[in-house]
Amino acid sequence: MEYRKFGKHIVLRLDPGEEILTQLRVLAEREDIRFAAVQGLGAVNDFTVGVFHTDTKVYESRRHQGAYEITSLTGTVDRMAGSFYAHLHFSAAGEDNTVLGGHLNEARISATGELVLTLIDGELDREKSPEVGLNLWKF
Repeated sequence: MEYRKFGKHIVLRLDPGEEILTQLRVLAEREDIRFAAVQGLGAVNDFTVGVFHTDTKVYESRRHQGAYEITSLTGTVDRMAGSFYAHLHFSAAGEDNTVLGGHLNEARISATGELVLTLIDGELDREKSPEVGLNLWKF
């Protein structure tokens, strides 16, 4: 991972074998990022995404392996109970151009990953909503 800061933005390059969420955590802790928007693209060969079932309040996750291009990576980095928290959604197209996606659980870079973080002044924490079943922003 290499990155550079430009004012309120951080541009980040991920290298083969690096895992997206792991490297975001390293960056957030190193730079004391408390709230940021994330967007990105690149290529992966192993990723797990999930879908939240509102009726059962359970995530169903699926792992995918092969050659994939990230078509969208978007979300936020913030805090839960004062610690790093990332909420990212992810989609990737395979060799047949079929797109798979959902809530990002894990993704390993195969060629490169290019992420841009927009730093937001302020800080938000999250807490588990018993009604919804998700970790929601606490205002």
